[in-house]
Amino acid sequence: MNNTNDLHIEAELLPLFDYSLNGFARKRILDILETPLTSIAAITQRQNILKGFSANHKILKDYSYTVLYLNEVHFFLTTEKIEDLSQKKIKYRFFASKQEKIRYVSRFNQLILFFHRLQSKYFLRLDVEQFPEEYGGSISRIVQFLSHLDLHKHENLVREQRLKDKHIIALTEKINELKKKELIATFWEDLFLFEAYLSINFGIIKNNFAFPNFTTKGIKLTGFYHPLINEPVKNDFETDSNVIVLNGPNMSGKSTFLKAVGLCIYLGHLGLGIPASSGEIPFCEHFAIHINRRDDILKGYSHFMTEVMNLKNVVENATSGKQCFAVFDELFSGTNIEDAFEISRTTINGLSKFENSYFLISTHLQELKSVSNPRISNYYIDCELIGDKPTFTYKLKKGWSDIKVGRILFDKEGLNELLS
Repeated sequence: MNNTNDLHIEAELLPLFDYSLNGFARKRILDILETPLTSIAAITQRQNILKGFSANHKILKDYSYTVLYLNEVHFFLTTEKIEDLSQKKIKYRFFASKQEKIRYVSRFNQLILFFHRLQSKYFLRLDVEQFPEEYGGSISRIVQFLSHLDLHKHENLVREQRLKDKHIIALTEKINELKKKELIATFWEDLFLFEAYLSINFGIIKNNFAFPNFTTKGIKLTGFYHPLINEPVKNDFETDSNVIVLNGPNMSGKSTFLKAVGLCIYLGHLGLGIPASSGEIPFCEHFAIHINRRDDILKGYSHFMTEVMNLKNVVENATSGKQCFAVFDELFSGTNIEDAFEISRTTINGLSKFENSYFLISTHLQELKSVSNPRISNYYIDCELIGDKPTFTYKLKKGWSDIKVGRILFDKEGLNELLS
């Protein structure tokens, strides 16, 4: 099972892509964001679906409707009992109450105006050939469903207030026919998925995200960044190593870097655009992203034991043959320095054996600089000293940082003098 809690999918990722008009589509967006795809073919298919939306952006950029109509039409078709009045024509025309007739007229007015807007303004104008053939079939089903209701004729009747008993009777017959064929449930499913993809595509366009390519080896990200930071510093990152050790002082931006890379890899596996100018990423089957260090109070684990169990879960998945992508922020910071060094060294050397998986690990342990392994790469987030004041550039560099910011800030605040 993937562990992506620290990506805060609903709180942080959903707002990047949520331009939906209703809760049904929003739920589909969240489902998409929570479910990595299981093959490169499926990822490519979704990328091509979203590219189809981009190709139709001129038509869909102002996609809108009265949300109240959507909610009431959906309730009418899925929850309310709609009698087939074709079997009760005389009874309805001469004996139905005024209240019952008003209800039917009101409901069908809303249905006709809502569906006619979707049909005439959007779906009939789409260039369906811009979508992959399989998904084009979903759009065709929407168009076909709407065509059953003879919306152009009925919309004119509604506008002219000439919707009569005979029209209501015919519409109830048609609705019940569609229900029996289970076409109404399929229509809503198709429509809300369409709106979810449309919303996601708006997010990709607005944020200028790029679709990554998949490669058999290594990670290459150009101009990548964390999308929730105002005016973020963009970095380039390229490595063929499967273990990347990130070092650098506190406040330098290590956690932000790890989360930005994690987002690029994860979003890429959803078939979505990523916060980068371009990207080449490996295909992975298991994700474990541990950014926010915390104790697991409910299970009674200490911080250190939580780290151990998270690591064990990743190693077991890698051992079983799964291609893993894992991020560990300040691994083993919950134990003493001597222990942390020994088990960190064992961990990074051990993880390097899983050549088809990728592991990003941040650390404060300068001693790990001595670890020599061709499958391990070391990077740091740059920090410059200007007049004994640390200045963070947030730029990624290869190697190790020797700046001890803690000691500088301790002395800058006069604690050496106060405590001497």
